[in-house]
Amino acid sequence: KAFGAAGLRLGYLAAHPAVVDAVQLVRLPYHLSAVTQATALAALEHTDTLLGYVEQLKAERDRLVVELRAIGYEVTESDANFIQFGKFDDSHTAWQKILDQGVLVRDNGVPGWLRVTAGTPAENDAFLEAVRALKKEQHA
Repeated sequence: KAFGAAGLRLGYLAAHPAVVDAVQLVRLPYHLSAVTQATALAALEHTDTLLGYVEQLKAERDRLVVELRAIGYEVTESDANFIQFGKFDDSHTAWQKILDQGVLVRDNGVPGWLRVTAGTPAENDAFLEAVRALKKEQHA
């Protein structure tokens, strides 16, 4: 996600051989495809550009936190690329009303809370517009 490739799953392990042997016993039974490996290598060749994206993502996340609190939502602290916000009497209904505005957030099963992933400035503007409308509706 840090490199704007949320579907790319790649990692590495540097450890004592005994630890590597233990991990081999519990690792998932698939290997890295050639496409995943090539994508990872290409990403690593553009690290400076991609790390700039990380900084933009963090700034957008922080902007969402400030805006959500200004609107009147509670927000949990986050160092991730997503934010949990609420509190809703019925989070599923709130989720549906946000979706009806064309914005998809996650109802992750925590009663009264929803989760939004920080996106581009335009995506975040659309999200904020949707939650402002929801807040106005709740107070009408």
